[in-house]
Amino acid sequence: QVQLVESGGGLVQPGGSLRLSCEASGFNISLYYMSWYRQAPGRERELVAGISATSGVTKYVDSVKGRFTISRDSVKNTVYLQMNSLKPADTARYYCNAVFQMQIELFNWGQGTQVTVSS
Repeated sequence: QVQLVESGGGLVQPGGSLRLSCEASGFNISLYYMSWYRQAPGRERELVAGISATSGVTKYVDSVKGRFTISRDSVKNTVYLQMNSLKPADTARYYCNAVFQMQIELFNWGQGTQVTVSS
């Protein structure tokens, strides 16, 4: 059974930080390209960050470059998203997934974790 469980979201003030976790089970995240996505109400799901399975090379959407960092822990089989200098525009529900050929999500979506940035 493949499962993706996101956690770490919450309410934070602008300029604050959060670290999101994506705990995977049923597969080895080190063998897959892993990505974080976010979706706000009425908006399309947006790819935020990704990390390659072998080289560890990371990619980010322009709006989060310099503020977000994606990483993985092979021992814990967990992908992280460190989010610093948060802005209200970052408010969304965040999800993770494995990606095939950098465009197709491989597994069923988890419940995600809500991030709300507001003063």
